[in-house]
Amino acid sequence: MDLKKLTRLKRIKTLEKNRHISLNNIAQVLVDEEENIHCENLVGGIVLPLGVAGPLTLNGKKVKGEFYLPLATTEGALVASVNRGCKAVGLSGGVNVSVYRAGVTRGPVFYTGSLKKSQTLTQWIMKNTLPLQHIAKKTSGHLILKKIEVKSLADYVFVRFYFDSQDAMGMNMATIATNRITEEIETKTGIKCLSLAGNFDIDKKPAWLNFINNRGFIGWGEAIIPGSVMQKILKTTAIKLFDVWLGKCMLGSAMSGSLGFNAHFANIIAAFFAATGQDLAHVVEGSQGLTTAKVLSNNSLYFSVYLPAIMLGTVGGGTKLITQTEARSIVGVTRSEELAEVLVGAVLAGELSLMASLAENSLAQAHQKLGR
Repeated sequence: MDLKKLTRLKRIKTLEKNRHISLNNIAQVLVDEEENIHCENLVGGIVLPLGVAGPLTLNGKKVKGEFYLPLATTEGALVASVNRGCKAVGLSGGVNVSVYRAGVTRGPVFYTGSLKKSQTLTQWIMKNTLPLQHIAKKTSGHLILKKIEVKSLADYVFVRFYFDSQDAMGMNMATIATNRITEEIETKTGIKCLSLAGNFDIDKKPAWLNFINNRGFIGWGEAIIPGSVMQKILKTTAIKLFDVWLGKCMLGSAMSGSLGFNAHFANIIAAFFAATGQDLAHVVEGSQGLTTAKVLSNNSLYFSVYLPAIMLGTVGGGTKLITQTEARSIVGVTRSEELAEVLVGAVLAGELSLMASLAENSLAQAHQKLGR
């Protein structure tokens, strides 16, 4: 028995003895070699039920055809709802999807001591973009510094670096590169970095900065649902769904000061992230976004979603885990742009189905049947 496993077993026994409990099931769950698991004080694993929705028909720049969606969740009715949305858009010609890489961000804060030094630091950074790009490239051959944004407030300077991390989500890569860049800035300017992460990233927190300037991938999806499909599959009409969209996603979100003008982006993103090995905290950025609905002249529905900050990858971190790798094989894509396009389509399908359920007043019944 290797040392890591022996240490884990001792840790389990200690917990069981001190708490007078059994952790037998938790201890038996792991199927990965411990060197591939990024979790300290490891004792075992937690099981999440995995459902599959689809097929989802997508017309994207990177993905075209039918795709199945692995969704890990404990919420009854979620997979069934997404599945219904997949059927509706499939009968309507599919979802048009596209994504654009804004870049993973890291945003340090510098303390300068005066307005004059803040201006000096800002000017130095903007004049030395190219040398800083070279420094970032040296930290990883898979990382490119795309652009830099700088804002100053009194004697503080906030810098936001955007990185192309290829197929990795890239947060660790961005952190390491930013650390090296700040060392160079300190050396050349004499101004110290107060914190490598100064909340100008903005990482794992809701903020309009991510909504407006974006983070990770930006995603767009649209579908036109004929009136016949609205009636037969979604059990409602375009005008009823539009009225719910206006009252809920627009007016309700405005009244509550919400940063997400949508019905439940986070539901689909959390389930998809858990299944495919993403950092679950980035559901925060994913929950921001905007749903659009419009009734067309032939009583069909134009339906669209906008996701301004999708943080995901297909290599590194939790994507290496065996079960998450298997779940991604259900999707059948290997590149991060492809996975992002599939996620956008999944969000649209889930959003459409829930909005229809609210329009036909079947939400409570569905959860009564499937969620208790």
